[in-house]
Amino acid sequence: MKDIHYRLPQHRALVTELPGPASTALTARRRAAVAAGVGSSVPVYTADADGGVIVDVDGNSLVDLGSGIAVTSVGASDPAVVEAVREQVGHFTHTCFMVTPYEGYVRVAEELAALTPGDHEKRTVLFNSGAEAVENAVKVARLATGRDAIVAFDHAYHGRTNLTMALTAKSMPYKAHFGPFAPEVYRLPMSYPYRDADGLSGEQAAQRAIDQMEKQIGADSLAAIIIEPIQGEGGFIVPADGFLPTLATWAREHGVVFIADEVQTGFCRTGSWFASDHEGIVPDIITMAKGMAGGMPLSAITGRADLLDKVHPGGLGGTYGGNPVACAAALAAIDTMREYDLPARARRIEGLVLPRLRALADEVGVIGDIRGRGAMLAMEFVQPGTDKPDPELTKAIAAGALTQGVIVLTCGTYGNVIRLLPPLVIGDELLDDALTVIEETVRSLVREKSLV
Repeated sequence: MKDIHYRLPQHRALVTELPGPASTALTARRRAAVAAGVGSSVPVYTADADGGVIVDVDGNSLVDLGSGIAVTSVGASDPAVVEAVREQVGHFTHTCFMVTPYEGYVRVAEELAALTPGDHEKRTVLFNSGAEAVENAVKVARLATGRDAIVAFDHAYHGRTNLTMALTAKSMPYKAHFGPFAPEVYRLPMSYPYRDADGLSGEQAAQRAIDQMEKQIGADSLAAIIIEPIQGEGGFIVPADGFLPTLATWAREHGVVFIADEVQTGFCRTGSWFASDHEGIVPDIITMAKGMAGGMPLSAITGRADLLDKVHPGGLGGTYGGNPVACAAALAAIDTMREYDLPARARRIEGLVLPRLRALADEVGVIGDIRGRGAMLAMEFVQPGTDKPDPELTKAIAAGALTQGVIVLTCGTYGNVIRLLPPLVIGDELLDDALTVIEETVRSLVREKSLV
């Protein structure tokens, strides 16, 4: 990989306890101004960020293993992205593509047609968030097929709007008390190798879902199947080999639109440009956001031209969709991904991290599963000798790592998964240091709780 030059020192350094006094003061101001329903995983406030570090308002330098939930894959202040944004802002910040269009939107659409799986003719629409992309993918599928029903899966996360909450599986905090939700959404069992019956293959798990689709919904009523190739908030669940291709084949044979939600997995995160590439599936529509624009708000759907072009003019869009500044950032971020070969970098991160996590699992006896691809990796914590989830230990590990200056995120239907989502530009030494902190935190908590 080409050498990366960082603006900030790439090391962990604590000058106060966490949170420090400046962060504590900001928390007090926040309580008086920001709605309580907006949560934050980490009680420190960012002042600067670069590469694999976040510097807080107290001057602490923390290792970032969250990337703003898989967003800052090229770092939070990639020089190419920063310069592209400055250049675009100096010309115009907005005209609305639906009023007076601009080349940046077209260039992003051309890039996505080239990067996404499949060599068929494609069309793209740009939006602001992953949830918007999902909503519009469903709209296209329903209009194009003339059908209503949508299938989503256990443990899925697709967003926080009314329709995407219906598609999302977990109630708290995403859905509780926000209903009623959009109708004609059906949930089917996911392939979850760690928790499936022993010996259940990917093909068998897919057939289980297909049987339910055919009996409970009917292929003639089904507009689309939507699935994350690796589930994100649900616990970084990697389906068994064969699960996705079997579903995709069935969908194609029955005229059902296959939507791959790659909002979290896309743009080099899993060691390929898109996670769909790992099993050779070619989605009819792919949804994207997060890592595509270096931290600027931008999302997209890219799909078969015959599907997207069925929508009448004016049926897709939005005031800020494909904002010119966000488009400039995306084009620069994609260039950085190519320049540094970030798919290869994600694979290197996997090679560095997985052996250490597996060795730790063998040692401590409270990690039921290690899984993931590329720089999207996870540990599922369970009570010793069982597969019973241990969300309390998981939360304590994340909190303990933070006290040592390492930011990690939790996830999972049962709240018992630690996920590692480092920026793809993180250096080996910084990553090694963060892993050592995590290992020591897990060992210390296991001893403290006398779990082994």
